[in-house]
Amino acid sequence: MMDSRTGFSLSYQRGRTAHMDPKTYERYSRQILFGEIGEAGQQRLLDSSAVIVGCGALGTALANLLVRAGVGKLRIVDRDFVEPSNLQRQTLFEESDAAEALPKAVAAERRLRAINSGVSVEGVVADVSPKNAEELLRGFPLILDGTDNFETRFLLNDVAVHLHVPWIYAAVVASYGVTLTVRPEKTACLACALESGGAAEGENGSRAHSGAEDTCDTIGVIGAAAGVIASIEAAEAIKLLLGKPAGGRLLSFDVWTGRFQSVRVARDPACRACAHHDFRYLEGEAQPHLTMCGRDSVQIHERRRQLDLAALGKRIAPTVAEVRENGFLLRFRVPPYEMTVFADGRAIVKGTRDTGVARSLYARYIGT
Repeated sequence: MMDSRTGFSLSYQRGRTAHMDPKTYERYSRQILFGEIGEAGQQRLLDSSAVIVGCGALGTALANLLVRAGVGKLRIVDRDFVEPSNLQRQTLFEESDAAEALPKAVAAERRLRAINSGVSVEGVVADVSPKNAEELLRGFPLILDGTDNFETRFLLNDVAVHLHVPWIYAAVVASYGVTLTVRPEKTACLACALESGGAAEGENGSRAHSGAEDTCDTIGVIGAAAGVIASIEAAEAIKLLLGKPAGGRLLSFDVWTGRFQSVRVARDPACRACAHHDFRYLEGEAQPHLTMCGRDSVQIHERRRQLDLAALGKRIAPTVAEVRENGFLLRFRVPPYEMTVFADGRAIVKGTRDTGVARSLYARYIGT
């Protein structure tokens, strides 16, 4: 039944409080009808915020779910740009994004704002490192993992424990994914689960550790696996933002075999991170690896400079091939290599895993 004055369903209005306007209530009505959320919970989501690090398969699916759920403010931090190989599983991007080589954070922000104009979405093109991690993540009550390597995840864990902020670890490869919700001082942290030799099962079905793991670059990944893990991560995120109980269990699911596991992870009283506050990743003692998921490439970290990309493109155009600049990045080829340079000085050199070759090309064309 409709109210002729507002056009708003009277069935939705029953039992409502007065502080949410009818248009907002209508948008989230099916979520509000879920008893664990309700209207008060929905308002709390609208007043909440979170930061996602990484905007690949997991990050795009997760951001989509949270923006549609009405999380009021979302920051997305990503260092990469859209390529055709991303489109199979990274659900916020289109062929035009890959054709323009848009930074993923920029493309995601545009799409998410079109999905829900009532929330704030901020895309940040940056590589999270020990030097900027606290600056990028501080002020958010929840940190979410959309990254592609364990070095960055341990950095996020260090930051979260140091700032006493909950965070959710998640990873996916092939048809398998895993997630762990961490509440500092209340549940096991990632270092407890993966560094301490505890009873947590890792991504490949064996005991997890921080050494070499399979990646989507070596054994591939299917979009359905990312979708399932992102859905679990989003549900855990909503619980935390609503103040509901969460955490303490490592959840894994293989969409190909249908195998699901839930393993309780105990806090390690000798954990270097949450027990002894040894934040070696945050302090920069552990260096992030450089090879990026899905590409035979090396990233060069040069953060203490700002580049005029248009001017750089004009300068190197006579000596390189296929120069393209879109305001966010500059891409050119030095066969058999391809270089992508960002305004903050970072560069991705595709076609090699030799850091010496990558740095030599950087020095030659960008400068030292």
